Amino acid sequence: MPWLWDIKKGRFTTETGGLILVGKSMDDDSIGFDFRWDDKRFYELLWPELAEFVPAFDTLKLMRGWAGLYAVSMLDDNAFIGEWFDLKNYYLANGFSGHGLQQAPAVGRYLSELILGLPPKLDLSIFKPDRIIDGDAIREDAWAIK
Repeated sequence: MPWLWDIKKGRFTTETGGLILVGKSMDDDSIGFDFRWDDKRFYELLWPELAEFVPAFDTLKLMRGWAGLYAVSMLDDNAFIGEWFDLKNYYLANGFSGHGLQQAPAVGRYLSELILGLPPKLDLSIFKPDRIIDGDAIREDAWAIK
């Protein structure tokens, strides 16, 4: 089981070292730096969903828990890349939701070309930071399942 993602429920599971890692943001989670992990919330809210998603999960034993931040854009789950619209020479490359290291070479090249005033070889303007002001979310058809 290399990777599963229940799009409706927003969780993922992946097998690592004989264990299954499960993650989810709850609707009532506040935005900020609360790193307390509550096993009661896990058992009451996530465990039933896991068992419904994959019935065999009902027999699993919880080994440990962890809480932390997930660097993702609240607008559309995509990164912000480029110059901030009203602050000259202030460039952003953030909100990659775990893909930053993977995408760093292309993003670094793109930003260096922008900073040097060169035409970018790869057009990443779809990720422009000011789309958050306009509410211009990027919608990915690759996730559409009918």
